[in-house]
Amino acid sequence: MRRVTEKDAYEVIRTAGSKGLLQSDLWRSLNTSSREGSRIATKLERKGLVRRSKELCEGRWTYRLYVDEKTQISEVLWCTLDECPCFTCLNLAQCGQGHSIAPTNCLPLDQWLVVQVKNGNDAVEDSEEPSPSN
Repeated sequence: MRRVTEKDAYEVIRTAGSKGLLQSDLWRSLNTSSREGSRIATKLERKGLVRRSKELCEGRWTYRLYVDEKTQISEVLWCTLDECPCFTCLNLAQCGQGHSIAPTNCLPLDQWLVVQVKNGNDAVEDSEEPSPSN
């Protein structure tokens, strides 16, 4: 049996749309136990990816799960990785957690990420339409 991941659960909740999804329906759709489904939903809430709202359903308390539109996980496209310094780094073989060279202390990677965040914010600002005035 395949292990259910947080990503699997997130996708099920996301596809439910603005009406949300009962936590019990999440367990059923993932074919997992209520205990495991509850743990996954709680983890997603702690990470800020979903919002849980307590609800009385058929005489029992449960949670309705919603994905916050602002925090939706976007699919990473290869074109967004253009010019990432990791792909051409001469130290890639020695890079990693616990080594003297690591992504957490890499100046070229930090600088590239700052540019990506700025470009992403500019793209969002450019796509926003002004609201109609009354």
